[in-house]
Amino acid sequence: MPVVNRIADYAQDMVGWRHHLHRNPELGLDCHQTAAFVAARLREFGVDEVHEGLAETGVVAIIRGQGAGPVTGLRADMDALPMDEETGADWASEVPGRMHACGHDGHTTMLLGAARYLAETRNFSGAVALIFQPAEETTGGGRIMVEEGLMDRFGISEVYALHTDPAGALGEFRTTPGPIMAAVDDFEIFITGKGGHAAQPHNCLDPMPCALAIGQALHTIVSRNANPLQGIVVSLTQVHGGSAMNVIPEEVRLAGTVRTFDPDLRNLAEARLRTIVEGQALAYGVTARVSYERSYPPTVNHVDQTGFAVDVARGVGGSVVDDLSPEMGAEDFSYMLNARPGAFLFLGQGIGPSVHHPKFDFNDEAAPFGASFFARLIETRQPLGHGLHPSRDGG
Repeated sequence: MPVVNRIADYAQDMVGWRHHLHRNPELGLDCHQTAAFVAARLREFGVDEVHEGLAETGVVAIIRGQGAGPVTGLRADMDALPMDEETGADWASEVPGRMHACGHDGHTTMLLGAARYLAETRNFSGAVALIFQPAEETTGGGRIMVEEGLMDRFGISEVYALHTDPAGALGEFRTTPGPIMAAVDDFEIFITGKGGHAAQPHNCLDPMPCALAIGQALHTIVSRNANPLQGIVVSLTQVHGGSAMNVIPEEVRLAGTVRTFDPDLRNLAEARLRTIVEGQALAYGVTARVSYERSYPPTVNHVDQTGFAVDVARGVGGSVVDDLSPEMGAEDFSYMLNARPGAFLFLGQGIGPSVHHPKFDFNDEAAPFGASFFARLIETRQPLGHGLHPSRDGG
């Protein structure tokens, strides 16, 4: 039974919710309209509690089952990206410079679909906490919600999430125990010399040669400092300096990102970057300053919970891949997995433009698969009259 029949019955309602969200994208923590839409739907479904204002615009809904049992958290993200849409869809973004290019409108829709079913049927013990989170793409709404006491406040013992996957077949679930997505660090390098006329370099202290040398040397962190069997990416993504063809600039700014899975390798990358910048600045006689920000930690799936989620997915999807190679992208669901056991899975929506692409659009046909997965996960983990799922102890 790939999709729950009752969820299939209101698949068109889910399409309507998703198209509304897609037309009205919001950024970061400023998801006020999205949160209001979510809260209104949840109240229509008859959930027991709706809590608003977590991480400014986050929403948590509680649905109680029948009898005592644990509380399982299910998470969806709500924010969009600051980019222009090129899908040409009838439901395309109506807000210039914003679009749902990562499928968060679909994630929210899938969790709303599960909420409607679970509120109607309540064929489970304990309770479910539905977590609608802002700012996955930017400031880390997941981190903020955890820091605000999300897990303890609602008694959550395990937590699960799905992410749409335009590289997977429709209905295919893909995941792996252990690291599945990388830690992300961002850096800026400011190189300062003495500007002047480009025809008189001897009267200047040109920061540009130092910037170019640093850019080249940064790639040796991967090729000559890191274990070649470990995953690491160092990408220089911005170079800013100068304003005219005949002017040597006073300052050049470099910026980029570092992706790792291993904490020791993460430390090595930062240390080597700082040493390279310091050494090159000394060699070229300029000054340099590094701003290095550690952002999301790696997303690490817990072994038992991943195995359980895979079992559930096998009853819902067309196929399941349980040994997915880790990806170098980052996810702030990592903070929730650091706080509680759980698992993060990808749900295939059919091959198409990648996420963060102006032509990306969530495939509405995938939504019933995701909603059914969430619903079956709760019913399987918290069956009526039996406490926890017999192969899991909830810890």
